[in-house]
Amino acid sequence: YAPTRCAAAQTSAEQGVLPPCHHHEAVHDPQLVPCTCPLFSCPWEGHLEVVVSHLRQTHRINILQGAEIVFLATDMHLPAPTDWIIMHSCLGHQFLLVLRKQEKYEGHPQFFATMMLIGTPTQADNFTYRLELNRNQRRLKWEATPRSVLECVDSVISDGDCLVLNTSLAQLFSDNGSLAIGIAITTSKVHNAEAEI
Repeated sequence: YAPTRCAAAQTSAEQGVLPPCHHHEAVHDPQLVPCTCPLFSCPWEGHLEVVVSHLRQTHRINILQGAEIVFLATDMHLPAPTDWIIMHSCLGHQFLLVLRKQEKYEGHPQFFATMMLIGTPTQADNFTYRLELNRNQRRLKWEATPRSVLECVDSVISDGDCLVLNTSLAQLFSDNGSLAIGIAITTSKVHNAEAEI
């Protein structure tokens, strides 16, 4: 269990507005990646291989090891927008789970969860991630291919290409304001077939 949370203090007029998206194309050096920690106006940029150390040292993001882990997001009642973030290390790669509470419509916060690979889109295509909520004899699963951190997490969330929970559904799976999310990462079947040849 690893509670890591990033919260952004905003005025009520700003709520529901996404922070500016850092597009990879806008970076002068195509080898450099902007900071991938959402809701921080962090000017840092660097090469993919140093993203992990930046997130750990500057933003104090925890890292969990293993193919299957449980991430505990605490204080679900905090006002939107709020992010909960964890790094997940397995299968020789690092992944970033982003759980965001955000109002898509005023007064109606939703929770969005997605997995980003700290790597290229081609590398991300080699993996499948599964997010699972399991409580009170209810089970909810989301399975997809992770996106690369070279893509913008804001656009993944605004497109809804992730696990999306409304407040009442999140409450069904929460326990005293905490949400336990089981995370499993596997290599995709295409990658496995290539490895056998």
